[in-house]
Amino acid sequence: MLAGEICNRDVVFVRRDETVIDAAKRMRKYHVGAVVAVDERGGRRVPAGALTDRDIVVEVIAGDVAPGVIRVGDVMCPELLTVRESDHVADVLDLMQQKGVRRVPVIADSGELEGILALDDLLELFAGQFADVRALLDRELKREQARHDPSPGGTSTIQ
Repeated sequence: MLAGEICNRDVVFVRRDETVIDAAKRMRKYHVGAVVAVDERGGRRVPAGALTDRDIVVEVIAGDVAPGVIRVGDVMCPELLTVRESDHVADVLDLMQQKGVRRVPVIADSGELEGILALDDLLELFAGQFADVRALLDRELKREQARHDPSPGGTSTIQ
């Protein structure tokens, strides 16, 4: 499965020049723990960084900085890991693990922001796959038990 097939296309984003207060209000409105900071290039939104609720607490609140004055670009994480829509989810998970991130913006070949893929999305995907495997094992066990059921009316072929 590819990143572009399971990413969330409704990305909450901000611009670097917006205040941290604006970003925090957007995070609250959309119930997200992170926003993607974007730059506009040729009419396209290109990821430039990320701002998390933890960044706001650690860098702004705990730093006793006025959140209404400081800009997203001043506190965002500029070392942004992105993945392409065509990247396989196993490779994306490896990258996320190596870099210690829970969310990655998904970009098109043009560099434009197309979605976001969170660890929760991957867990949901894998949980569904594990449930399918478990159902297969259960069906196989029941089939085998029915084949070897020695009770009357059973379909055992063993004498």
